[in-house]
Amino acid sequence: MNEGINVVGLYVDNQDEALAFYVDKLGFRVHTDVRNGAYRWLTVQHPGQPSFQLGLFTPGPPIHDEATAQTLRAMVAKGAMPPLVLAVEDCRASYARMKASGVEFTQEPVERFGSVDAGFRDPAGNGWKMIQAAGSAT
Repeated sequence: MNEGINVVGLYVDNQDEALAFYVDKLGFRVHTDVRNGAYRWLTVQHPGQPSFQLGLFTPGPPIHDEATAQTLRAMVAKGAMPPLVLAVEDCRASYARMKASGVEFTQEPVERFGSVDAGFRDPAGNGWKMIQAAGSAT
C-alpha cells in the first residue's frame, strides 16, 4: 500500500479566481472540481507532480462558522499563513514568464546561499517562494 500526503489545502476567498490563477498563470491543471450543495472540492496539480494535489478551499461551512471563516479570510489576505514553495529550474526565466502573465511579485529574483529565489502572492494573499536549487540554470 502506498501511503503519504495526497492533498495539501490552502484557503482562498474566491475559488474561480484562484482556479484561473493557478491554471492560467502558474500552469497547474485541474485534478478535481466537484460540488456537494454549496461546498466545492477543488484541487489542482503541478504537471511535474501528478500524485500531489493542492486544494483550493473556501473557509466556511461545513467546516467553519461564519466568524471563523471571516477570521481566516482576513489572515490569508494579510499574508499571515505559512508560505508555500515552488521549485523551478530557472528562477529568473520563471519570474519573467509569470510576471508577463500578470503574477504580482513581492520580491524579484535574488541570489542567496547558492540558489535563486523570488516571492509572489496568489489573489487571496497566500505567499509563495519560488526557488531555483543551487547548481540549476543560471
